Amino acid sequence: MKFCSACGHSVTLKTPEGDSRLRHVCDHCHTIHYQNPNIVAGVLPTWGSQVLLCRRAIEPRRGFWTLPAGFMENGETLDAAARRETEEEACARVGATTLYQLFDLPHIDQVHVFFRAELADLDFAVGVESLEVRLFEEHEIPWAELAFRTVTRTLECYYRDRIRQHYPIGHEYLPPMNVSSPT
Repeated sequence: MKFCSACGHSVTLKTPEGDSRLRHVCDHCHTIHYQNPNIVAGVLPTWGSQVLLCRRAIEPRRGFWTLPAGFMENGETLDAAARRETEEEACARVGATTLYQLFDLPHIDQVHVFFRAELADLDFAVGVESLEVRLFEEHEIPWAELAFRTVTRTLECYYRDRIRQHYPIGHEYLPPMNVSSPT
């Protein structure tokens, strides 16, 4: 960051009084510019024993499969963000959502949150950010073609928990992988 979004003057990287971290501070209006993690909200949509996945039409990981998810917008709840992403990517609607998996990814300044939800109906289609959308049985999941580790872990937890019919809220820290691996 070089310029203040409040007044347009230059900013300096320094620790403001009473703070313990370096922040971009405006040299003119003294606005402190906090940079916080982004939240990715998504849904693990199911229909009976099947899971709905979307093949990505955008980078990163274009052509790989994912659960419908994306960045939360200002003014949204987690639930609303997850539902919106499901509608945008799969033109799908879901019933009641249940918080299911949380992932801390501090190396990319993100938190990923997934809800479990049953599809409201089978009226889904390819959304603007998807190449393909379809339901998969467990044995059909394209494990080697999943876009992100958080999606892989969510599906692994789901199939483990499905056997017991007990779905506890999971919370994991995912450390960085090598440079060529997706988060």
